[in-house]
Amino acid sequence: MVTRAGYEIDELGAFTIACVPAFSDNYHWLVKVGEAVAVVDPGDGAACLEAAAALGWTITHVLVTHWHPDHSGGNLAIKQASGATVLGPAGEADKVPGLDRALEDGDRIELGGQAATIWHVPGHTLGHIAYVFDDGPVFCGDTLFAMGCGRLFEGTPEQMHASLQRLTALPADTPLYCAHEYTLANARFAVTAEPDNAAIAERLEAVAARRAAGERTVPTTVAQERATNPFVRAPDPFILAKHRKAKDRF
Repeated sequence: MVTRAGYEIDELGAFTIACVPAFSDNYHWLVKVGEAVAVVDPGDGAACLEAAAALGWTITHVLVTHWHPDHSGGNLAIKQASGATVLGPAGEADKVPGLDRALEDGDRIELGGQAATIWHVPGHTLGHIAYVFDDGPVFCGDTLFAMGCGRLFEGTPEQMHASLQRLTALPADTPLYCAHEYTLANARFAVTAEPDNAAIAERLEAVAARRAAGERTVPTTVAQERATNPFVRAPDPFILAKHRKAKDRF
């Protein structure tokens, strides 16, 4: 990670990704590939435009994972200022401001010569999608968080479980870019779910130190989530046995 014009930048091969903090705990992502620049889930359009201007980038695409205003509320401001094309979930097309292209599961998009496949990952909302770049980052919105998952506003536990398992079936080193800084609270819960999991205890300590230093804890990786996310690990025999015993006591 480096810092440019006051913004933290991740360099991942062909991808240059700038973190734009917004509201109390949102992260909007500016993703530059070649001459193309996408902003992912821009709830605060002004913050994204300011960041792009500071970096000398021109936004060409808006990638929306789901309709919630803290993820799509800035669409129109960005579209008006830059002429960007707005892409988002077909299942929520009537709720995504300024939508130009509605995306279904399995659709392919291109950004600066890099291709991504659209995955339908419902649970948090019914139409929620993720942008899965070939051999690159995944932008998973509010479906999977570092050490947690999104609240079930519209979907079912079964849908969320299937979505989490799909995302974490990707290669272990896949970077997962979620949209909120919830990791410390999630880690504290994870310790109660698996008190004997040394990897969770170690990650809690590391996350607490990073947050105390004012550092972000996103992105995470598939490997980290397989090892420390209790919602991903729910099929693990230890967790199932532990919670069956707890249920039997009541």
